[in-house]
Amino acid sequence: MNEQTNETRDTRETPETSETSEIPGTRETSARKSEFTERIMRLPVLDTHTHLVGDRLCARDFWEIADYFWLKRELEAGGYPPHAAELPEEERIRAFLDAYRATRNTLMNRVFTQIFNQLYGIDITDEASVREADAAVKRSSRSPNRAQDVADRLNVRRFVVNVAEHADFRGMRDNAVLIPRIDGKLGGWVRDIAEAGDPAAAFARTRETIKALIAQYRDDGCPGIMTTLPRYDSSAHEKKHVGPGIGRDDILMLLLHEIAGEAERRGMLVQLFLGVERSWCGTAVPANDTARILKLSALFETYKCPFELVVASELNNLDVVQAAWNFPNVSVGGLWWFNFRASTYRDAMQYRFEALPALKSSLIVSDARCIEWSYGKIWLVKRLLADFLWKQTEEGWIDREAALQVAEDWLYRSASARYGAS
Repeated sequence: MNEQTNETRDTRETPETSETSEIPGTRETSARKSEFTERIMRLPVLDTHTHLVGDRLCARDFWEIADYFWLKRELEAGGYPPHAAELPEEERIRAFLDAYRATRNTLMNRVFTQIFNQLYGIDITDEASVREADAAVKRSSRSPNRAQDVADRLNVRRFVVNVAEHADFRGMRDNAVLIPRIDGKLGGWVRDIAEAGDPAAAFARTRETIKALIAQYRDDGCPGIMTTLPRYDSSAHEKKHVGPGIGRDDILMLLLHEIAGEAERRGMLVQLFLGVERSWCGTAVPANDTARILKLSALFETYKCPFELVVASELNNLDVVQAAWNFPNVSVGGLWWFNFRASTYRDAMQYRFEALPALKSSLIVSDARCIEWSYGKIWLVKRLLADFLWKQTEEGWIDREAALQVAEDWLYRSASARYGAS
């Protein structure tokens, strides 16, 4: 009986058995998943929304990376002083390290950690490591090819900016794609019409301004225009008469009709960024409005220009997918502001995977102000994407060739086709 037991145990523990088993979790499965992940990590990327500035793409010191808005929000929740930049350097470093250790579970902390691990080979552990990191950032920022080298690590081919003066990317193979933002102008137009003695005449003048502006953008080679939108109570399917007493939200909707109509005539994209509210307090907050996309649907139905919807509010992630499913000229863009979380990405990818051809969806909105944060956030999204698509293949919903096609469409080809950018 002992011999039989030993024989059974030896057979069960034979190395060849464990290495060739197809049971999830075995070494072979792990190796196949690693190879799949590496293929995802090498796919091309188009970063569809950044705040990069062409003549200062790289961070110039440690603090330009450490004080990035999204990380700083989490650090402050962990006790980091709001005015830490005003502290003496040693005190500032100590305060940073305390907050960094307190927030090790948060998403931006993990991205920050990967930025320094992968781009500088440094673990942030103590005051000496912060000083080492600061010296490394300063040293690398002086290299004329640094931004291109960082982009190449994840095969990020193009970036989008919204300010013309920022589009000349120094030291990189290609300049940024320019999609001018008009939200500052849009708010002024609404105000001027609402406060005019003759709103109809003011509206007529604004219509001509819009035509001239979009024509100029088209002549400049811009593929489209971008605007954020505030909370609105009006709907695009109700076109109100312009006259004394017309509400500002009604004016906004009428102007959106003019913008979409002119974009259609010029063959341009309209990119709408939605879900961040600034009217409730002095801090931008996410606003989940279940009617937000519904109120715009008459624009999608009336005008044949491409629309790209980018949202910052979690509950609207399904709404934009439904709009893209209903209207062939609507696509969904990357996850913006408060949507940039791993859990939200997983849900959004599932919505998109089930309902939309992959060419109608883009994933990447880094919102980065330096190339290092674009790298870190794209690294995270690629890892999440690899995990998501691997699971789809393991469950038999899609084969690996199709999964890689979906990944490349979501990361690059969808946005590249809409923007005419290769």
